[in-house]
Amino acid sequence: MSDVDILKELVLKHKDLKKEIGKVIIGQNEAIDHILLSILSGGHSLLIGVPGLAKTLIVHTIAETLGLNFKRIQFTPDLMPSDILGSEILDETSHFKFIKGPIFSNIILADEINRTPPKTQAALLEAMQERSVTVAGHHHILAEPFFVLATQNPIEQEGTYPLPEAQLDRFMFSIQLDYPSFDEEVEVVKSTTNDEKTKINSILTSEEIINFQHLVRRIPVANNVIEYAVKLVSKTRPNSEFSPEIVNNYIDWGAGPRASQNLILGAKANAAVNGKYSPDIEDVQAVAYSILKHRIVKNYKAEAEGISEKQIIKSLF
Repeated sequence: MSDVDILKELVLKHKDLKKEIGKVIIGQNEAIDHILLSILSGGHSLLIGVPGLAKTLIVHTIAETLGLNFKRIQFTPDLMPSDILGSEILDETSHFKFIKGPIFSNIILADEINRTPPKTQAALLEAMQERSVTVAGHHHILAEPFFVLATQNPIEQEGTYPLPEAQLDRFMFSIQLDYPSFDEEVEVVKSTTNDEKTKINSILTSEEIINFQHLVRRIPVANNVIEYAVKLVSKTRPNSEFSPEIVNNYIDWGAGPRASQNLILGAKANAAVNGKYSPDIEDVQAVAYSILKHRIVKNYKAEAEGISEKQIIKSLF
């Protein structure tokens, strides 16, 4: 099958996925789009939203439609790395046996990742980066495809361990979940307070997802689009060659090279699901906010004047 045929199949499957997810999830279209783009790009996502916005349900529904194994890890202050990775136990034959932890799944929901200490956070983040874990000196490869969706509650900060900027950089997307509109909330209440159970059909297999991930990486990109993405990231760095006044005034630290890589991968995936053979500048802009917002650090002046990351990033276009 040629790449053109695979691309056409991806467009059709993506439409079917959105339709199937829409049976359960009302609204949150941009969040769902970016989660799917992240999976197609082979990246991970950080989902930020107040309680009750169906973060867990979104991930569970997407896992069902993709035909993937799904595990939810509730992060707590007493969670240990072995609770995620697994551990070796002595069996009845006096031999050590490795018991796999929940990390050995295709989609991991790391619920409230900022509620667990840095040691446990680091265990998950290492697995995300290396796609493998080492326990008691033994190396274990994780299943493919492998995708981590971590959630954070932006309201409660007491008793939390915020992820450092270097660890936030491991996430391809930072996705903000907003409150539903009035009409959407009415539909949510109607659909969740009856006795009907919606059946979700599996649209893709893990093999198809891996094939689509390889296709995304094979998509060609024009030099001017790559240069635009790199320049956009360079603009976020204060006092650099391209940085505008708003960045020099309100940003302490800008995005690193991983942001440029993710912008191009995200743009490729966005182009692919829309049936385009190569991404353009609009595809870069479509994913820029969710890729850059957690990679820039505002200064006290921005906080005092109420300048948001969105205002800064939109001004760079």
